[in-house]
Amino acid sequence: MIISIHIHCAALKYSIIFLAIFCWSSLLLAQSSNHALWLNIDGAIGPASHDYLQRNFHKAIEQNAQIIIIQMNTPGGLDASMRKIIRDIIASPVPVVSFVSPSGARAASAGTYILFASHIAAMAPATNLGAATPVQITGFPRKNTFDDQQEERGDQAPEAKDPMTSKLINDAVAYIRGLAQLHDRNAEWAEKAVREADSLTSEEALKEGVIDLVATSIPDLLSKIDGLTVRVLGEEITLSTKHILLQHQEPDWRTRLLAVITDPNVAYILLLLGIYAVIFEFSNPGMVFSGVIGAVCLLLALYAFQILPVNYAGLALILLGIVFMLSEAFVPSFGVLGIGGIISFVFGSVMLLDTEIPGYGVSIPLIATFALLSAAFFMLVLGMAIKARQRPVVSGVEQLLHSTGEVLDNFDRQGWIRVHGELWEAQTNAPLKRGQKVRVTSLNGLVLNVEPLDAIQNT
Repeated sequence: MIISIHIHCAALKYSIIFLAIFCWSSLLLAQSSNHALWLNIDGAIGPASHDYLQRNFHKAIEQNAQIIIIQMNTPGGLDASMRKIIRDIIASPVPVVSFVSPSGARAASAGTYILFASHIAAMAPATNLGAATPVQITGFPRKNTFDDQQEERGDQAPEAKDPMTSKLINDAVAYIRGLAQLHDRNAEWAEKAVREADSLTSEEALKEGVIDLVATSIPDLLSKIDGLTVRVLGEEITLSTKHILLQHQEPDWRTRLLAVITDPNVAYILLLLGIYAVIFEFSNPGMVFSGVIGAVCLLLALYAFQILPVNYAGLALILLGIVFMLSEAFVPSFGVLGIGGIISFVFGSVMLLDTEIPGYGVSIPLIATFALLSAAFFMLVLGMAIKARQRPVVSGVEQLLHSTGEVLDNFDRQGWIRVHGELWEAQTNAPLKRGQKVRVTSLNGLVLNVEPLDAIQNT
C-alpha cells in the first residue's frame, strides 16, 4: 500500500514537471523571433484598418516576431489613415512585407503608398497597383472645359489648374518619391502614378523596379524572401524565413465594430436616428427609451464623424434642413419651409462626405430615402400630432372646464345644473335662478364650481 502511494506521488511529480517544461517551451516559442505575423487589409483603408494594424504591430514587437506580412487588396481609402499606417511601418523595428494578393487583387491609390513604404514589396500574378492621384475632399468634383476636352481627345490626365489641387498633387508626389527613395524603388514611376494616375501589373512593376518580387502565395513569398537583407531603422537585418512559423491574425470584434461604425452610410443613419429619437423624446417627455437610444446613436455618429473627413458645411445644411422641416409643423408657411428644408437636407447629405473616395461616400438612394422619410415625419406625422394636441378637449373630465351649463332650480349656494346633457351638482358664490346660464370654472371631486355667465361677460 505504501509502495503504491509512492509510485502515484512520483508519477504526479513527473507529470507536473513535464507540464511546466511544456508550458515554458510554448512560451519561449511564442516569444522567439522564428515566427511571422500575417495580417489582412481587404477593402477601403480607413480608421478601422489603422487601428487593426497598429495594435498588431505592437503585438509583433512584444512577441519578437521576425517579420510582419500585410496581405493587401484595397481600392484606396482615407489619406489620414494611410499616413498613420505608413508612419507605423517606417517606425516598426520588425520588417514589414506588403503582399498584394490573391490573384485579381489590387493596391490602388492609398495601397500604392503603403506598398512603397514597406521594407519588402511583393505582388501575386494578375494583380495591379497605381492610380495614386489624391482626391480633394470637397463633396463636388471640380472640372473645367479644358480638362473635359483633353479627356475626350484621350490625352493624359491633365494637371490640376486650381492652386488647391496643385498643392495636393505636389505634396503627394513629394511624399511618394520620398517613400520610393527610402527603399531604392522607382521614384520616377511613383511620380507618374500620382500625376498621371498610371497603373502597372505585377510583372510590369517587377521590371520597372517598383516592387521586389512576385510570389504566388504566402509560402512561396516566405521561400523567396529567405536570406534577403533589409534595412530597418538604420540596421541591416537578414531574414531567415525558410522554416518560419506563420501566425495569422484575423480582425477581431473591435476592428469589425469600428469598421461598421465608421462606414459613412452607417454613421449617416446613426446621426439621423439619434436626432429623430431626441426630438421624439422632447415632444413626448417621459418616454426615456427614445431619449436613451437617441443619445447612444448620436454619440456613435459623432465618434465616427470625428475620424471621417466630414464637410461641416454639409453637416450644418442637414441640421438646417431638419429645423426648417420641423418649423413647417408649427408655422403655416404654405410649404415654403418644408421645401426649403428638403433641399437643404439633400444638399447637406451629398456634401457631408466625399463621394469620390472608394468606399467612403454616402449612398444617393439612402439620401433620397431619408429625405422623403424626414419630410413625411416632420411635415405630416409630427405636424398632425402637434395640431391634435392643440385641439380643445372633447371628452373626459377636462372637457367640463369652461363649459356652459343651465341652472335647473333656484339655489343660493349649491344646486343642480345641466352640462352637455348630464346632471351635475354645482356650487356658487352668487344666487342663481332657474334657466340661467353658468360657466364651469373648476372641479371639486364630483361637484362643479360655477359662475353666472352674464357676470363673466359683464366683466
